[in-house]
Amino acid sequence: MLPRQVLANHAGRIILAVSLVCCVHVCAAAERTESMLYGIGGDFKGFDPIDSGDVESAFQVYRIYEGLLEYAYLDRPYHVVPRLAETLPEISADSLTYTFKIKQGIRFQDNPCFPGGKGRELTADDFVYSFKRLLDSKLQSQGYWIFSDFVMGANEWMKKTSDSTQPTDYSQPLAGFVATDPYTLQIRLLRPYPQLLWVLTMSYAFAVPHEAVEHYGADFRNHPAGTGPFRLAHWRRNYRIEYERNPTFAGQRYPDTGEPADKEAGLLEDAGKPLPLLDRIVEYDVQEFYTLWQMFLGGQVYSSVINKDYFKAVITPQLELSDALKKKGIRLYKVPELATDYIGFNMNDPLIGQSTNAIANEQHRKLRQAIATAIDVEKYIEVITNGRYLAGNTPIPPGVPGHTDKPYPYKFNLTRAKQLLSAAGYPDGNDAHGRPLRLTMIIPGAGSTDSRQEADFYIDQLRLLGIELTVQQLTFAEYLRREHDGETQIFWGAWVIDYPDAQNFLQLFYGPNKSPGVNGTNYVNPEFDHLYERILSMPESPERTALYEKMADMVNEDCVWALIGYRLKYDLFQPWFQNYKPHAFPYANVKFYKVLPH
Repeated sequence: MLPRQVLANHAGRIILAVSLVCCVHVCAAAERTESMLYGIGGDFKGFDPIDSGDVESAFQVYRIYEGLLEYAYLDRPYHVVPRLAETLPEISADSLTYTFKIKQGIRFQDNPCFPGGKGRELTADDFVYSFKRLLDSKLQSQGYWIFSDFVMGANEWMKKTSDSTQPTDYSQPLAGFVATDPYTLQIRLLRPYPQLLWVLTMSYAFAVPHEAVEHYGADFRNHPAGTGPFRLAHWRRNYRIEYERNPTFAGQRYPDTGEPADKEAGLLEDAGKPLPLLDRIVEYDVQEFYTLWQMFLGGQVYSSVINKDYFKAVITPQLELSDALKKKGIRLYKVPELATDYIGFNMNDPLIGQSTNAIANEQHRKLRQAIATAIDVEKYIEVITNGRYLAGNTPIPPGVPGHTDKPYPYKFNLTRAKQLLSAAGYPDGNDAHGRPLRLTMIIPGAGSTDSRQEADFYIDQLRLLGIELTVQQLTFAEYLRREHDGETQIFWGAWVIDYPDAQNFLQLFYGPNKSPGVNGTNYVNPEFDHLYERILSMPESPERTALYEKMADMVNEDCVWALIGYRLKYDLFQPWFQNYKPHAFPYANVKFYKVLPH
């Protein structure tokens, strides 16, 4: 997403909003059918769009808040369409001014923060306020990068708001965001920004009402008030969350066009119907896959991933669905995910990070290279993922311009890994004083058997190298906090693409984006930073793609990440779950889904 540091389906563990379905509920008094979606979820930080940089939080935020643009659901290749904007923007001849017309009649959800509890109309000023808030340094959003260095006055605003002793005055102008009238918004740039329309689909750029922020204060993240298809009904953290249809949601219908095969697949049967198609969503926080799997087999669950321990019982040697599940009408989707899984190294760490001393810096790099070379990725793919990964060779995944087929420089080789470790100053895993090298890694999934198995895998791999690795299993929220605050040494990570451009991956290595920004490794390389600043204004071209490839090679050379691989998702769906189409950016798509009586 988003963005974003995510831990989606980590080693088969359910972290995303995988849902249980009770298809219909008959209300005797009204004699009508209510469509219900019951789900697994809830391990997320809150509903503040500027703090929604992980997949789990993004899924929740998209249900309640919206932005100017979103992705067309059925169309491929991916492209943006207006949501709260009336049309796509008018762009000036120099590509520096984007003018959006805001839809009239869009209202924020009813909420006690508004006079009389009635939500007011959305205006262009709400976007100006929300964008300023995203760039408020005191709030430490990881999403500031979507506007900093591009929007006029953005960096100056961030500097001005960095004084924690003074409250931010949002009435002060920011030159790059201007509401020329209640329904016209202008975004003014310092330089061309080819990715702007993509980033405006992200939850960071969603509109929030200033009344809610002011009314709830520090508790705003727990009291959302957006314009989206659902509103929060009840929430008991770490147990249960319930959404209901937003009665004031207006102006959006199910698409009536798509790819040629969509009609045959039944994806256009609801063309023109008002959204959302569901009335209510309820999610429970369930950690163990066994519980989810039993619900799925019992017909209560509309969807499930496949845990590695169940894979061979469900998938044939030909990698197809078993006959038993086919007879139940269950559908299997095998979809490559535009994501990269990796082991990240904190470059601020005194043992493995970058150093101003040239000799120490080179030794630390060799230590990182030794660790990467000691991880048997092929064994990991076989044992941990049942073959559902492709071994990684570059930070940019296949299918995204900038990915290459160059061999990975740290392919598993224990002999070479030991040589690198010795060159790093740790022969046989001991320093010059004979003390063993001890390192610490964090991984999400406290209480999860799958995460424990993965932790054991890494411990065993580095033990063969002579390194004593401690793996801390953290809750998802605590993992994100530690990564956000730079309190790591080594960490498991995954990045799911936010928009179809490799710049979205390369930003993770840009020095000014270091913690609390999206550069969780705190990597700093002046040459890389120079190239990154150069590609930001470049339109899509072979020259830009060549620079993407060069920058990925630089990251590999410094071994910022020990690459694991690229995912192939295996998702199962019940026959009575309808309107699902695999999507690389699925956060807003629940409003299109429906369930059939069964």
